[in-house]
Amino acid sequence: MENNQKILILGADGQLGQSFVLELERQGLKFLALTSSDLDITDFGRMNEVIRNYSPDYIINCAAYNNVDKAEEDWENAYLVNGLAVRNLAIISEDIGSVLIHYSTDYVFSGEKDKSYNIGDEPDPISAYGRSKLLGECFLRDFARKYYLIRLSAVFGNNPNASFPLKLLSWSKTKDVLEIVDDQVFSPTFVDDVVIATLELIETGQFGLYHMTNSGQCSRYEFAKYILDSVNWKGKCLPIESNKIETLAKRPKFSVLDSFPLGKVIGYKLPDWHDSVDKFLINIKNYE
Repeated sequence: MENNQKILILGADGQLGQSFVLELERQGLKFLALTSSDLDITDFGRMNEVIRNYSPDYIINCAAYNNVDKAEEDWENAYLVNGLAVRNLAIISEDIGSVLIHYSTDYVFSGEKDKSYNIGDEPDPISAYGRSKLLGECFLRDFARKYYLIRLSAVFGNNPNASFPLKLLSWSKTKDVLEIVDDQVFSPTFVDDVVIATLELIETGQFGLYHMTNSGQCSRYEFAKYILDSVNWKGKCLPIESNKIETLAKRPKFSVLDSFPLGKVIGYKLPDWHDSVDKFLINIKNYE
């Protein structure tokens, strides 16, 4: 990416947005980072004004409504942020000639398939959150031409309110026994890996839909067990079926994403999730 090109980060206060800010600063690239407090992306008029004034070459949308359970009752706000705001971004970016990078989720799939989902599989979401994210995908495709639509899965980073590893470590400090569901399988995805891969992807100019996750797959229980073992937690981590835990929203039982053709486009596969968890744990230990 050329140093004179401008990047706009939306949702800069989220775990993905925070990681983008750190990496763009490291690379010395020109960018403007806006948090949800700086700009309400559901306000078309204000967003139109801000984006046109900055006139970015790239818009990276990290803003999202991610509360899966709350979205069942608060679906209108989920649809506003994950759907209609994406439509507005697509309209604006197309009008000013910006490239739009937007993130979606494995939750656009039902989880009924017995092997990994590829970019040719038809979405079939089973929750309001999944439907809101699929709506955003449809609007992006309808209103923009120069875009990267990137589906992620089980994203983890340094946001204690959203990152499963951080939540898990917090629980482990006050509990001797943790029960974690073992019948939900996915590919954990480290935000730092997503940022690097995204920046390399947009350099290629090969627009379109991509799946971007760390390599490998695991159940939520296996994910938790690896993290707890890595920090030498002395308690017990027990597997439990998801139907034993009451949640407002259904989760896909199997939502592993096949990252083809991402590896062929950027020239490599993202690291195995074990390696990225190791790196993540080292990073947070250094911050303690």
